[in-house]
Amino acid sequence: MKVLVLGATGYIGSRLVPHLLERGHHVVAASSSVPDPDRFGWDERVRAIRCDVTDDEAVAEAVRDVDAVVYLVHSLDRSDFGDRDRLAAEVVAAAVGASDVRRLVYLSGLVPDVPESELSAHIASRLEVERILLGSGADAVALRAGVVVGAGSTSFEIIRQIATLFPVQPVPLWMRSSVQPVAVSDVLRAMDDALAEDGPLGAVDVGGPDVVSYPELMRACSRAVGLTRLRVPAPVAPMGLVGLGAALATTAPFHTVTALIESLRHDMVCRPDASWEPDGGGPLLGLEQALDLASTEAYAGPEGALPSDPAWTRGNVLLDLAPLPASTRAAARLALHRVLAVLPGG
Repeated sequence: MKVLVLGATGYIGSRLVPHLLERGHHVVAASSSVPDPDRFGWDERVRAIRCDVTDDEAVAEAVRDVDAVVYLVHSLDRSDFGDRDRLAAEVVAAAVGASDVRRLVYLSGLVPDVPESELSAHIASRLEVERILLGSGADAVALRAGVVVGAGSTSFEIIRQIATLFPVQPVPLWMRSSVQPVAVSDVLRAMDDALAEDGPLGAVDVGGPDVVSYPELMRACSRAVGLTRLRVPAPVAPMGLVGLGAALATTAPFHTVTALIESLRHDMVCRPDASWEPDGGGPLLGLEQALDLASTEAYAGPEGALPSDPAWTRGNVLLDLAPLPASTRAAARLALHRVLAVLPGG
């Protein structure tokens, strides 16, 4: 098939493009600025284009003569992400509806089993985009995933940084909800099934075999890199204050952190009657195995780090070689990141 990947330079997109090539698909890789194939290791089989998903003409041109569209666009690094994501989804849905696109795949987020009025702004936006795209007129599927485990994954990197920074870590009582992480390689497998002509339709939940609480996930993250951390309950921990603290304690974009923290108060697990099961069979990667792969520097699979991953997810070569305690190294890396951020061009 000829597949247009919108948001190809993001975390999932950077893994999906070579994955699709390996399966014989023709790939058009699109992002808000023209992707640099050399940065991502793409060869001449990839057609790299610029496509502003809020531009009607640009999107109409991009979807012309393609069989399927994979929509990976999210704007969490902006304070107005909800408005922009709604507009982008409306533009893409209209263009797909007026084209010959047969399949539309959207990577959405797991939706907690609570009244919609209680959803975080982040999840509410994902659900709104999902509904818009599912109404495009094409055979559409929304793959709902929670924490995607892999080096460079935004949600995973934020949790990993928080889990490894301080030797003693207060954990709000409202963060004891459950989460069902999924390895990025299994997300790619779900994409394969979703792109098939006889693939699933509607909203499908994608999760790994393990359901854990957020403190257990943090413990697993620190254990994967050989660190012991003490976590103590924090009975009084306003969500806004926790979001601000997490944003200051990680190198991730501020608005991204605060938006994701707001989603931690609800269980993020798959619906038993609407969960993805691989068409080709085979087990899903367990949490510990996925964490081991994500923590292995030399690993070249999907869970491993790529040179194209955002700078904030990567370590510093000099600091990584310095004979410092893990917490000191992490604090120094954070301080360096803050200094570079305020310098011209930072």
